[in-house]
Amino acid sequence: MRKKAFFFLNKNWLLNISEARSQKPEAGSRKPEDRNRKPEAGSRKPETRGLAGGDGPEEFHYIVRESYFMLEPQSFFDLADFPYADIFADTGFVWEALGRLKDYINTNVGEPLVHERLGSGIPLAEPLILHNGSLAGAEGCRLVCDDVTKGKLAVYRHGQRLAGASVIMAGVVLLGNRIKIGRGVLIESGALIKEPAIIGDSSEVRQGAYLRGYCLIGRRCVVGHTTEVKHSIFLNDAKAGHFAYIGDSILGTAVNLGAGTKLANLRFIRGEVMVKTPDGAINSGLRKFGAIFGDRTQTGCNAVTSPGTVIGRAGIIMPNTTVPSGCHPAGSLIK
Repeated sequence: MRKKAFFFLNKNWLLNISEARSQKPEAGSRKPEDRNRKPEAGSRKPETRGLAGGDGPEEFHYIVRESYFMLEPQSFFDLADFPYADIFADTGFVWEALGRLKDYINTNVGEPLVHERLGSGIPLAEPLILHNGSLAGAEGCRLVCDDVTKGKLAVYRHGQRLAGASVIMAGVVLLGNRIKIGRGVLIESGALIKEPAIIGDSSEVRQGAYLRGYCLIGRRCVVGHTTEVKHSIFLNDAKAGHFAYIGDSILGTAVNLGAGTKLANLRFIRGEVMVKTPDGAINSGLRKFGAIFGDRTQTGCNAVTSPGTVIGRAGIIMPNTTVPSGCHPAGSLIK
């Protein structure tokens, strides 16, 4: 018996469920043994597809439109302002960007950070200021740590503002120096960042955050208190403010994770993660694969996603919800 209900809010996908229950799968629909066949990337799907689920009185049948099946990056993200949009170039499925993330960051991380006080794995004894590509001590500086993601971080040296300066506070631990830090970035005390990583302009890495390597963080993002990020991509304005885990995942523009959100990335049973779609399961080719959230998707506190969860734009996951793996269309309300 089904324990959770899924409501697709986007009117382009929603049909009258009471009417749809009476419909039958169309003749010639795919047989069960064909469901694990991997479709060709970018191939067109039927305009509508019948699906049956459950058994007995819980059985229902509904129709979803062709756009449900569109799994290329442009269906999930507006990439116009994302400075690293080329990581998605020539990908058929949105999750393919995760498979190329390591090579991409190694190519784009730039020159290593250099300063005499910078020691790998040793907490900084004093803050450092990054300005115009050079690290320097904070002697003679006054810091105004206002709303960082709105560009209000300010550094003054001897009364003169250092435009675009970034701040690495005392107590930060950097494991390696292949870390690219943009303009106006604040890294708070107690954060640990493992190389390689890229952190975009006006982003904030808060106290106790842990970036475990191969993290690509866009502009105006937040990696919050005791939040762990590993091998993941944050598009601009994505925020994981409190107690989150983001592993092998992609957060779209303006995604917001409620406190305690966990994006699980590893199956109990070994093997590559299969992405469930109404047209059959697709092999992602990834042993570890967390979740992909389209632009403006939100989660409530303590939400958990299963490996291989893909949610379209403007989805909502209610608090304390465990989301099953598979594709959920734009505008989904999952509870």
